[in-house]
Amino acid sequence: MKISFDLDDTLIPALKLFTTEPLNWLQRLLGVEPIRLGTIKFMEQLKSEGHGICIYTTSFRKEFSIRLTFWTYGVALREVINQSKHDRILGEKRNLYSKYPPAFDIDLHVDDSPGVAIEGRRFNFNTVIVEDDSINWMLTVRQAIQK
Repeated sequence: MKISFDLDDTLIPALKLFTTEPLNWLQRLLGVEPIRLGTIKFMEQLKSEGHGICIYTTSFRKEFSIRLTFWTYGVALREVINQSKHDRILGEKRNLYSKYPPAFDIDLHVDDSPGVAIEGRRFNFNTVIVEDDSINWMLTVRQAIQK
């Protein structure tokens, strides 16, 4: 299964606050953004089970900086979709969806936005919404994978 994760307020705190992985000296030196606690171990488990791990964000962060962030945590990403890539691939349809995982052969998208879940139902793609205060967010994702 190819699984994508949103960044802001899903894996990286922005407006919402949650506990994050500690930053090492290299990450602090590089200005790496902190990742939600448990993310790295969870992604490693998913990869060991044969799942492909992607990031799908509406931010304009550079693909390189996103890959670098996860690389410093020891996770190689299968694909990174930022707003620029979303716009380029979807072309004239880019404004119809905030995110459209089927365009990237993604089987499940993990996000914090209820609006993305509404789009998923409307446009027939699988989403799981992670609450910002959920300490069991990985179980929620795991249950969606098993469906």
